[in-house]
Formats: sequence, structure tokens, C-alpha cells
Amino acid sequence: MAIDKEPLADLIAPWVEAEGFELVRVSVLKAPGRSRGVTVQVLAERPGGGMSVDDCAKLNRALSERLDATDPIHGAYVLEVSSPGIDRPLTRRGDFERFAGQQVRLETTEPVAGRRRFKGRLLGLDGEAVLVDVEGERLAFALDSIAKAKLAASEALAAAKRGG
Repeated sequence: MAIDKEPLADLIAPWVEAEGFELVRVSVLKAPGRSRGVTVQVLAERPGGGMSVDDCAKLNRALSERLDATDPIHGAYVLEVSSPGIDRPLTRRGDFERFAGQQVRLETTEPVAGRRRFKGRLLGLDGEAVLVDVEGERLAFALDSIAKAKLAASEALAAAKRGG
């Protein structure tokens, strides 16, 4: 069973927003240890960040009801709602501005200077380009050329999440 995550994310996003959260990412994965069915992972957060266990439970209940009513997933599925976590994916344009100054890992769709994986300090956006300081060199990556991007877990990021 193939499920296109983009239309599913488009369907789920307004429901997430109606509950007071922002959708970070929707992933559809083959359910581990099961011959049939999929796992639908929804990463969400409160505007400005943060997501408690109670928030996850509330959003999970709301999404489950709506998914059951509209039935966009044919067959068995497991719904998982969670926070983006400390090594959160950067999926929206605003993420690249919001997390400027943090360490990031990114992977490009095509090689840049002979490689596809980079780690460095996020400098923000310049038009449609994400700027990253990689080992002292300022590199620009077109937004549409980034296959994956996430914060790189670090002590500074953990301290910022703890508020100290």
C-alpha cells in the first residue's frame, strides 16, 4: 500500500492548526514487525515551540477522530503524534530563520562540491537560499535542493531547550 505523504500532510495541517499547534512533518512508514499496514508519524509543536505529553495525547485523539471519519488511509495504520525533539527536522522556510545560529545537519538532493551531507552553523536565509557556515566557509543551498535538514543535537541546544 503506497500512501503519498504530501496530500496527507495537506489534509492534516488544518486539523493540527485548529487544535492550536503547528505541523512540522508527516511521515508514512511501513509498520515495523507487521506484514501489512503503515505507521503515520505526525510531528507537531505549539507556535514558537514546545509540546508536552498531554499536548501529544490531545492532538492524537483529535487526529484519530478526523482520520477515522474521513478514511484517507485505506487499510491498517498506527498513528503516532510527537514533538519534533531536540534534533528537530527543519521543514518550513521559517525554521531556517528561527534556528539561525544553531548547528545543523543537511543533505542535498544533488552533490555540492562533491558531497551531499553537510554539518555547520545555520546562518539563516538569503532569498531562496539557506546559508550555512561549514568549517569556516559560507555555503548557500537552494531551499528546493535540500532533501533533509535537522538541528544537530549539542550541549548548547540542550541548554537552550532547558531554558538555561
